[in-house]
Amino acid sequence: MSSNAYEPESGLTELRHRESVTSSNDEKNVKNVQVSHEECELETHDITKPFPIDPDEIVETHQLTIRAVFVGCCLGAVVGASNIYLGLKTGFTFGPQLFGAIFGFAIIKPLSKALPESGIIGRLFGGPFGPKENCTVQSAATAAGGIGILFVSAVPAMYRLNLLSDLPKTDTGKLIALTVCAGFYGVFFVIPLRKYYIVKQKLTFPTPAATAITIRALHNSRTGAVAARKKSLALLYSFVAVFVYKVMTGYAPGLIFDWHIGWTLYRLGFTSIIALENYGWWIEFTPAFFGAGMLSGLNASWSFLGGSVLAWGIIAPSLVKNGLAFGSPASEEYPLVSYNGLSFSDPDKYTSAPSPRYWLLWPGVLMMLLYSFADLGINSGDMISRIRKAGINWDVRTWFREDPDYNAEDDEDLSPREDRVPTLWWVLGLIASIIMSCAILATMFSMNVGEAILSLVLGFAFSFIGVQSAGTTDVNPISTVAKASQLIFGGVSKGANLASNPAQTVNLTAGVIAAGSAAQSTDMCGDLKTGYLLRAKPRNQFIAQLCGAVVAIFLNVGLFILFTTATPCILHPPESGECTYGAPSVSAWAAVAVAVTAPKLPIPKSSGYTAIALGVFAVVSVVVKHFWIPKKYWHWVPNWNAVGLAFVTPQVYYSIAMGAGSLFNYFWARRNPHGFDMYMFAVAAGMLAGEGLGGVLQALLAVAKVDGGIYGTAIGCPGMEFCG
Repeated sequence: MSSNAYEPESGLTELRHRESVTSSNDEKNVKNVQVSHEECELETHDITKPFPIDPDEIVETHQLTIRAVFVGCCLGAVVGASNIYLGLKTGFTFGPQLFGAIFGFAIIKPLSKALPESGIIGRLFGGPFGPKENCTVQSAATAAGGIGILFVSAVPAMYRLNLLSDLPKTDTGKLIALTVCAGFYGVFFVIPLRKYYIVKQKLTFPTPAATAITIRALHNSRTGAVAARKKSLALLYSFVAVFVYKVMTGYAPGLIFDWHIGWTLYRLGFTSIIALENYGWWIEFTPAFFGAGMLSGLNASWSFLGGSVLAWGIIAPSLVKNGLAFGSPASEEYPLVSYNGLSFSDPDKYTSAPSPRYWLLWPGVLMMLLYSFADLGINSGDMISRIRKAGINWDVRTWFREDPDYNAEDDEDLSPREDRVPTLWWVLGLIASIIMSCAILATMFSMNVGEAILSLVLGFAFSFIGVQSAGTTDVNPISTVAKASQLIFGGVSKGANLASNPAQTVNLTAGVIAAGSAAQSTDMCGDLKTGYLLRAKPRNQFIAQLCGAVVAIFLNVGLFILFTTATPCILHPPESGECTYGAPSVSAWAAVAVAVTAPKLPIPKSSGYTAIALGVFAVVSVVVKHFWIPKKYWHWVPNWNAVGLAFVTPQVYYSIAMGAGSLFNYFWARRNPHGFDMYMFAVAAGMLAGEGLGGVLQALLAVAKVDGGIYGTAIGCPGMEFCG
């Protein structure tokens, strides 16, 4: 789940004692799921098999209920809204699994006791609430909180390159249609993946497994009620506090949110320190990224911070000093300079006079690409051996036939046959989604049938990479790996002699389909793992996922229109590059689309050579890590995805906040392990969701013309101009 936009949505592992990295930085550390004291009876359970039947567990006659789907979709919508905000800020997203599981329990459990079981209201919202229905809640939440990766990466990139209308609200139909293609295609083809990755290969899926353990513990009659109350209150308090704080910051950002130390010292007479401000080195009190650091761990967070120091503390000033990159004045009265320009009226400036941000973009993108593919390449041997060991029957025709010799005792799938998703459901859905996708892509985005099918095939292929990686390491690398689709379609467009704009449209549209469908299927497969452990009915989960996918489609399109209406610079940044939302993933997708479709690479030579050198170094570090460094020392090896992300993210205050959050978490876990196990995830998730939803309210206030830009104060802001 979701991730940095270069990765997926990353999963978040709550139940742990030692560092476990999950972020869209594509952290490749193997996760270790550990449980807290009240769940110690599950610690020795074989996580590849369903939990043993609890004799004290209630008999759940209705696992798929209106209340479960409704609450799950609402909780997924909260996470989805937060992820759009966080993703546009810096590309980080977080998964809704544990959030939906804990908050779903906190909402429905009291409701089930308060309402009568009889009558219409009782039948809809009352009655016993057990772990299997709780699984339905988190299934709907996971699906409803998905697909947001598209709207913080490839879709905004299409607007930056002027491939669609000036305003997204005029393209509402197109955006919904494109999201439908990626969303439903990914949901339908995940069903056969369940059989081979969960049942046959028996992959661990750390975060989905932790979610199942959490749900099981919450419903433990002895300890569950106490633990659930504590976690729910911690999540609620942190969410409300951060939400209120975030809304307040919109009216006095220079006082309570951003501390522009360089600007303040400049005003006090230390004139040369203004460079600190110009290169983006100030402190932002952002609870969301403090919480992201708590969840990501020391390795990813400090690799991100180290990358910021290297890129924006060493390389960028050196480039400007040596005349290899240039800034643009940001103020007529003060010596404020912007080094974040990404678009130039003169195309020659991309190579002759780039900004530091544009120059650093290419080393960052290449580092992330080569690091991800190197790691996948090294692990591919294990993947192939697992597939061979699973004994997959590649005769597709047999997938759709009932086995006349079926014997339940010999079936590896421990879910009853009548509870599984019927083959006819997902086959017809898959065929319908393929036909619909080809029709939509051909009529609305000028792709021929061959190109449309190729993008769908790439999405299916990338899903194997995503599920294998997420199931083994808890990391979904799809957004980074999906850059390969841009390279492939760059070759396709050149072979077809397409003009620049049509070639870029095909390139990014194919990227949306490939990345979106693969990311969706990876998240859904992890969700089915949770249900497998809890003995929930897969067909109920499948229906909940479809309901959540419908919510995700309209939710994300609406949120994208809201944010871009409130902050137009997301789509059309000024030449200086200054914008409230840095949107690093958008910049990366747009840059790659331009590069692979241009007759001549728009990359400065010095940037290209540096990109190659750092990319090779990242690959070498992966090889050395896997073959010569013991696993217990892997956390000392830098995460080059996080380093690369820092190169494309000029907002260094995010990495500072994440570094502080991970350090806080480290000492908290050492000094109070029990409190850490109980409250860490709840507090961090509350921070992420609170700031994200606060950002949504700020966007609404901006559209209503009652935001801080009109009624706020510019005290503490550089150039005496409002900086909210």
